[in-house]
Amino acid sequence: MSPPTVLYDAPGPRAKRRNAVSTVLFLVALAALAWWVAQSLADKNQLEWVKWRPFFTDSRAWETYLLPGLENTVIAASLAMVIALPLGALFGIARLSDHRWVRGTAGTVVEFFRAIPVLILMLFANAAYAQYTAVSSDNRPLYAVVTGLVLYNASVLAEIVRAGILALPQGQGDAAMALGMRRNQVMRYVLLPQAVTAMMPAIVGQLVVIVKDTALGGALLGFSELLASVRPLSANYGANTIASFTVVAVVFVVVNLTLTTFAGRLEGRLRRGKRSTGAVVGAHAVEELGTPGEHLGPDELGGPGGAPGR
Repeated sequence: MSPPTVLYDAPGPRAKRRNAVSTVLFLVALAALAWWVAQSLADKNQLEWVKWRPFFTDSRAWETYLLPGLENTVIAASLAMVIALPLGALFGIARLSDHRWVRGTAGTVVEFFRAIPVLILMLFANAAYAQYTAVSSDNRPLYAVVTGLVLYNASVLAEIVRAGILALPQGQGDAAMALGMRRNQVMRYVLLPQAVTAMMPAIVGQLVVIVKDTALGGALLGFSELLASVRPLSANYGANTIASFTVVAVVFVVVNLTLTTFAGRLEGRLRRGKRSTGAVVGAHAVEELGTPGEHLGPDELGGPGGAPGR
């Protein structure tokens, strides 16, 4: 008999047979579902080559509709990422502040914008830009989409940063404080660099959400992003809606997969660069620390008059 693992016992012969039968039944059901979907599309003439041909033989389908939409999606997502990442880190650190008014203010802002759907934030931002600013109607959808994405995702990223820092062992900060580092130096040079590596998967997941949520602007604000290109594309190429949606979905998958791959390599490089158990403090940080006596009293240094104790 196989030895039990930490979480569960190894399956026996009957369990293995049951799992094999369940796997076969699931694959058969999945194949039947795929055949039904394909047959339904074929009955409605959605699989005819004439509906898919523009994406392979006509460059105008890409140059006129898909690529401009992809460009707007990338611009909106990039702006939202560049603004939301540092803003989320700032609010996440502020929520850990020793000052109650800083902690309370940051917590109120984060919880408020995190509780509102991003689509509502975009709609409010669009109305605010139309009412109180001189932003042109052509640029207003982009501004509204970016604003909504930043407000919502910065709040979510703030919680990710806060959770990542709190997940670190408490001894990390205590040891740094014992060396004479100030609290802001502990955060910058010890806690935050270590937390970034642990937070990377959650941060990447939120960045993927940003890319996908740009489609909300095209649905209600008239923002010419990638998904919004399906309507004019289908109207000009013979009602090939299924083909257009499929191609757009593939493009989204490629963009998000590229982002995830890049972030995965960055995470691997960060982990390889931090194989030591402690944080590495640069020379400029050591200069800022000064002597231990500037931050620790005689008793904390170990002996009377600041003499090191044994």
